Amino acid sequence: MSSAHVSRRTVVGGSVLSAGLAALPVGTPGTVSAAGEGPRVTDPGAYISFTDGVFSLVGAPVVVSPEDHPGVVRVAGDLRDDLARVTGVRPGAALGRFPVLLGTIGRSPLIDGLIRSGKLDVTGVRGKWETSLQTVVDRPLPGVERAFVIAGSDPRGTVFGAYDVSYGIGVSPWHWWDDVPPARRDAVWVKAGRFTQGTPVVRYRGIFVNDENPALGTWAPAYFGPGKAPGHPNGFNADFYAKVFEVLLRLKGNYLWPAVWGRAFAEDDPENHRRAAEYGIVMGTSHEAPMMRGIEEWNRHAGSGTDPYGGNGEWSYRRNAEAVRRYWRAGIQRMADQGFEGVVTLGMRGNGDTGLPDGDGIELMQQIIADQRRIIEEVTGRPASETPQVWTLYKEVQRYWDRGLRAPGDVTVVLTDDNWGNIRKHPDGPRAGGYGLYYHFDYVGAGRNYKWVDTANLRNVLDQLHQAHAYGNHGLWVANVGDLKGNELPTEFFLTYAWNPAARPPERLAEWEERYARQNFGDAQARQIASLLADYGRLQARRKPELLNRRITGSGGTVVNDDRQSPYYFAHRELERVTAEWRELGRRAQDIERRLPARLRDAWFQLAGYAVTATANLYALREAEFTNLLHARQGRSTANDRAARAEAALARDLALADRFNSAVADGKWRGFQTQPHIDYGDVDRYGPDAGWQQPEKDNVALPDVLFPAVRRIEVPQAAELGVSVDGAEDAGEWWPGGAAHGGEAVLPSFSPYQTRPRQYVEIFNRGRTPFTYEVRTSAPWLRVDRPHGRVGQQVRLEVDVDWTRAPTGRAEATLTVTGAGSSVPVRCVRDRPAPSELRGFVEAGGYVAIDAEHHDRAVGPWRRLDGIGRTGAGMTPWPVTAARRTPGGSSPHLEYEVTLLAEPGTEVTVWAHLSPRNPSLPGTAGLRYGISLDDGPVRTVDITEGADDGTLNAVWARHTSDNINATATRHTLTRTGAQPLRFWMVDPTVVLQRLLIDTGGLPALYLGPLESRRVRNG
Repeated sequence: MSSAHVSRRTVVGGSVLSAGLAALPVGTPGTVSAAGEGPRVTDPGAYISFTDGVFSLVGAPVVVSPEDHPGVVRVAGDLRDDLARVTGVRPGAALGRFPVLLGTIGRSPLIDGLIRSGKLDVTGVRGKWETSLQTVVDRPLPGVERAFVIAGSDPRGTVFGAYDVSYGIGVSPWHWWDDVPPARRDAVWVKAGRFTQGTPVVRYRGIFVNDENPALGTWAPAYFGPGKAPGHPNGFNADFYAKVFEVLLRLKGNYLWPAVWGRAFAEDDPENHRRAAEYGIVMGTSHEAPMMRGIEEWNRHAGSGTDPYGGNGEWSYRRNAEAVRRYWRAGIQRMADQGFEGVVTLGMRGNGDTGLPDGDGIELMQQIIADQRRIIEEVTGRPASETPQVWTLYKEVQRYWDRGLRAPGDVTVVLTDDNWGNIRKHPDGPRAGGYGLYYHFDYVGAGRNYKWVDTANLRNVLDQLHQAHAYGNHGLWVANVGDLKGNELPTEFFLTYAWNPAARPPERLAEWEERYARQNFGDAQARQIASLLADYGRLQARRKPELLNRRITGSGGTVVNDDRQSPYYFAHRELERVTAEWRELGRRAQDIERRLPARLRDAWFQLAGYAVTATANLYALREAEFTNLLHARQGRSTANDRAARAEAALARDLALADRFNSAVADGKWRGFQTQPHIDYGDVDRYGPDAGWQQPEKDNVALPDVLFPAVRRIEVPQAAELGVSVDGAEDAGEWWPGGAAHGGEAVLPSFSPYQTRPRQYVEIFNRGRTPFTYEVRTSAPWLRVDRPHGRVGQQVRLEVDVDWTRAPTGRAEATLTVTGAGSSVPVRCVRDRPAPSELRGFVEAGGYVAIDAEHHDRAVGPWRRLDGIGRTGAGMTPWPVTAARRTPGGSSPHLEYEVTLLAEPGTEVTVWAHLSPRNPSLPGTAGLRYGISLDDGPVRTVDITEGADDGTLNAVWARHTSDNINATATRHTLTRTGAQPLRFWMVDPTVVLQRLLIDTGGLPALYLGPLESRRVRNG
């Protein structure tokens, strides 16, 4: 790790002297280092106080040498602006008695003079990469009594140091992008001591502005003006990128892949590269754009002869190599001529983010990389190893690596996730160029695009970034952030973690979320906001909003044309329960907004309020829509009301987007909130790719936009009885007239060891005339909450068992509903096992459901990952770099005590729900766990079998869309009663979320049933 290791000593008693710092009064806060030691490594802005200190920043002029890097001169202006925002006093730029001195070691005469005079000790900072020092110096210059010095080891170190001060005084990195006003302060002080944020662990840390249509692509050209490329007015110009560069630097990032779809960074505005150099941003190009040239440049000029930099014709190295090489040479030449700092992408992919049209022969790729490096050497006049380069193993490119192709040792090999936040491969050995990571918070492709709102669960992101760090991946990290705006939370976390992974262990994640909330919304509700953001990420990670209609099952987004439509089930009230969780989250968001000062509400709506409220509304829309379809099939009189509710929710969706576009920040973001998110999947309208590709728009006429479309039915005047029962509604069954195949109405069995809502029977009217009903039961232990009543449209009856009147054993009873001249019998079964048999999680209703964290015993090192699962925590072997183990005996495992009631010899199925990880471990194939029941054999399972994430096949699409990998093993019971279920470690990096034992009654649910009751004493 490249971070400086420093020693510390605390101020005790009288005073402490530091190089260039006069004696400080007794009780001065903070920790300082002795002369000659490195500065203290702190959290961002930790040296700032709003109560007392040794240097006041109110009105302090910010002074910088004009000889310094342009980015340093520029950031001095930003620091003046930030101090004015916070204090209300605009600092000057001329030297005074109490200035802020800003500069780069070895580049600023001002800073170098302080070093030569012995006034400034830069031990532990000089010569480092992007490192800064903040310290107060007495009498540094003639006429200056005391100065606050911000010194950088290099220009970006200085820039990061200045922005760290801005962060510390309360200016959000998102102050422009999300209109976050800082709190006003009458006093802003710098504490005593020598401080630094250390040296970043990951050398290059950046973002990819991608998939930028329609949101960013609509808003940016309208706000900043069009690009300057003739015939291409929709490009992003230098004024737009200046705002991207600024927020990237405020987040301590240094690297950018610019927008690509229909845009060419170098051509859209000739000032773009110069502006990047001015800010100090390192430019790169995406995995499909080698040699510092975006693919759009080729597309604009192919066949036209108009490319001033060369390159025309077919994008093929076999058939058009000379033109392609000429095109690449021009990219490297442009970098040399314009003098911007860049990291060159090597390799070649097909035009349009596809596989190479020339095939995937290793010899061809070797030739391409060799020719590219020769061009770099010829243009720069230096060995290729002196120009930073990357080769990104994205999608099909990883196959080259898997078959043995290696880039030259000085090249950084960028490993990737599977587009859904699960890393595909970790480093498999040291290399001089190191490794990188390409990660996604936004994606276009199978199982379905996700571009609308942030859907990242930071618990999952942390787990994956921790793995990358643990396996030695520190060269270059870049995240696909889509439109950037909308993915602020995961973007900031990604870049924060890349700076210092060791400072962000899982147990400190909530602390980081609270700091994020405090930075943007103040202290008063920071804890509540942090909790809301954590719950939001967990709920979003269950399933992307774009995937709420229909389950994705096939290659390229093939969908199942079933009647159920929703991935969530009516059975066990799953759809209701999940929608209620979102409704409660939306209520919490609205409550927070009401309590926030008016000046913060625009920022709140952009950073959190819109995403939470709009997603909660989308769940309400889907619940109404799918209930409408069910009720229409059953002929219920409620069907049309549910259709109206769905359309009202759609109207609210459009109104929320309109607030974002028109009302927030006085219309600053007009046209931004235009991303479709509702109408996915309509093959008739959008063609065969509609399973995954976004529709053109979903703000058309209200009834047309919903897919599947709601149905309205003609309801007759006369009353007609209809009955549906819990567990049968997903098939649309109802009685007396509509039961499939003439089957009887049966409720799922009752048990005192179920953890679930009481079961229900719904009495509904298939006509418009109300009627009375009566319910009779055949056993005293069977209870109905409202046995008599009147039905207008429908009535839901809660059914349960009075266990004080139910003896041990199994019994049946009948519940008979009578109304509107008809009767429907409903069979009810209750099963009460003998207490002496029970220990641990008890089978009830034909299944046992266990959340992973509730183990009885953990053998070996395991770690609980709170909030990573769809319903709770996860358990993972620890450390993530542990060696593969053979399961059995005393090897690492989790043990769960369960009570099974089936007879010996019965075959049961054990389902393991794991996070959808890939076989990323170096030197191994597959990703495995073991499972055993009682003292039976261990069944070893490879969770990646059949899931080729390189080709995005059906298995992979299901796992990532469902955000779970569910695998099953079969076991034969050797006895009835209490026995251990063991989950064995084979490979590290697996994350267990749930275990389900199906003894014959496991209900088909998206999330699985609620956890079974646990008996701790027999």
